[in-house]
Amino acid sequence: MLLSINAEHPEPRKVRRAAEVLEAGEVIGYPTDTVYGLGCDIANKRAIDRLYEIKGMGRSQPLAFICPDLSEIAKYAIVDNQAYRLLRRLLPGPYCFILQATREVPRLIQTKRKTIGIRVPNHEIIRAVVRELGRPVISTTAQRRGAEVHVDPAEIDDDFSGLGLVIDAGAGGIIPTTVVDLTVQPPAVVREGAGAVDDFTDEPRSLRGMKQSMRELQDHWSD
Repeated sequence: MLLSINAEHPEPRKVRRAAEVLEAGEVIGYPTDTVYGLGCDIANKRAIDRLYEIKGMGRSQPLAFICPDLSEIAKYAIVDNQAYRLLRRLLPGPYCFILQATREVPRLIQTKRKTIGIRVPNHEIIRAVVRELGRPVISTTAQRRGAEVHVDPAEIDDDFSGLGLVIDAGAGGIIPTTVVDLTVQPPAVVREGAGAVDDFTDEPRSLRGMKQSMRELQDHWSD
């Protein structure tokens, strides 16, 4: 089911409706500042299981979660002063930062290294929904493995059977978040996406692009 919400001024009644669906243990589709995502309530184990099932992904695939602002991050991740200064400068924004998880994070979504990905998207709808819910929303890209990213929320509703709701805020983006691991020094760019990585690498962007193309070519010929 599609629920249209104004991207710039989310209607409180509709935001509450989305939060109620999450509270009921359902999985929803929602817009972010990059691509559309799929998510559920971090406190509902059954909903997390359902998210893995709907997305069709293995349990080894790491999940991130969305916080509405920086004040919530310290509850779920260990953030030193250097990392906090970085987060304060780049968030909200198109990044997912890998940090050490605290005991508040369910083990089900922690990696073997006890890390977790943190997102604070620059998109008012999902942040409003998270604020209304009162706790983070588990987040994964609304995309099948090896398939194109869904831009149209109606396609997400059709493709992912079992969703409780898909928030329609218009066409989504096609470039995913930039993923940066802050548990290592210097920080490591795990995936270059919509967020600039100039703070984390000295390589020119053209050189990074050439290296990526070479890796893709090697992967192609090794198939």
